[in-house]
Amino acid sequence: MKVAIVHYWLVGMRGGEKVLEALLDLFPGAVIVTHVCDREKVSAKVRKHEVRETFIGRLPGARKHYQKYLPLMPLALEQMDMQEFDLILSSESGPAKGIVPRPDALHVCYCHSPMRYIWDHYHSYRQQAGGVARMAMPFLAHRLRVWDVTTAARVDRFVANSSFIRDRIQTYYRREAEVIFPPVETQAFQISNHVENHYLLAGEMVSYKRADLAIDAFNASGRKLVVVGDGEMRGVLEKKSCPNIIFLGRVDNAELKRQFATCRALIFPGEEDFGIVPVEVMASGRPVIAYGRGGALDTVIEGVSGVLFHEQTAEALNLAIDRFEKNPDLVKDPATIRALADTFDVEVFKQKIWALIADARANA
Repeated sequence: MKVAIVHYWLVGMRGGEKVLEALLDLFPGAVIVTHVCDREKVSAKVRKHEVRETFIGRLPGARKHYQKYLPLMPLALEQMDMQEFDLILSSESGPAKGIVPRPDALHVCYCHSPMRYIWDHYHSYRQQAGGVARMAMPFLAHRLRVWDVTTAARVDRFVANSSFIRDRIQTYYRREAEVIFPPVETQAFQISNHVENHYLLAGEMVSYKRADLAIDAFNASGRKLVVVGDGEMRGVLEKKSCPNIIFLGRVDNAELKRQFATCRALIFPGEEDFGIVPVEVMASGRPVIAYGRGGALDTVIEGVSGVLFHEQTAEALNLAIDRFEKNPDLVKDPATIRALADTFDVEVFKQKIWALIADARANA
């Protein structure tokens, strides 16, 4: 069986690329198809495979400015010859599922998210765009939406990375999807016997992750907050922070794991498609205080692994922290939290993907 894995672009190693690596473990002979691959920024596991780029990869500045070529990506995908492949796995977040498969080939799409910049986050992206892009986006996004919906018909089975994404697939594509959570290397994290008296905020500091909400909440409460990570908003947030908020910037893996295992709880104020960091913190035995929308509803279970707040405000976050501190029974012991995290382990992901593909082939 000849297998192709179509991944939107390979310019770093984040959550989507961890899914790709797990798929490569299942299909070690697979060919990777992508728009752009920066080999210096991907893992050795990815580099070991044959990588075929669409013509986007040959355009000027594509390694750095690949997103500017988004309007050409549908054409680029459809130009790729996929006739040799019996099984196609598309990893969809940017344009990936729109390849043209052989009529008898099986096409399974693992959807991290329908393209945010043309669907539910469209207006936010347009507001942040430059003048020329802001003018062009209504016309380009309209055409991309039509193409995106049309190409959903080229997929035999959709897989969603969370219940939240399953519902968006139904809304935008009118297709059913099975939920298989992304792989998390839970065995890489350990429970600590020592817990410190601070909360943790970890991740990239970009607007939709709402680090600003956490900063406002801890400025108001005076509780200690440690912030790990970097991003475009860090400078602004650091300037407005009181002394009880400490910014560590990017840290190495050992320090990150220590922070996960010793924090009082993780603060997770954004709405995300899934959210791997909460599961990694739970694998370290620590609870999560999360905004109760998006992927957090699949991972942060009230009364077991954390506390949810339902208004995206600093006041609501502080009330949730108050509730957490005054009611120790709201979360279980570290071992129970860890056991919940283990249900999201990479081996669970592989088993479920393998079973789904076997079922799809048997019923083709």
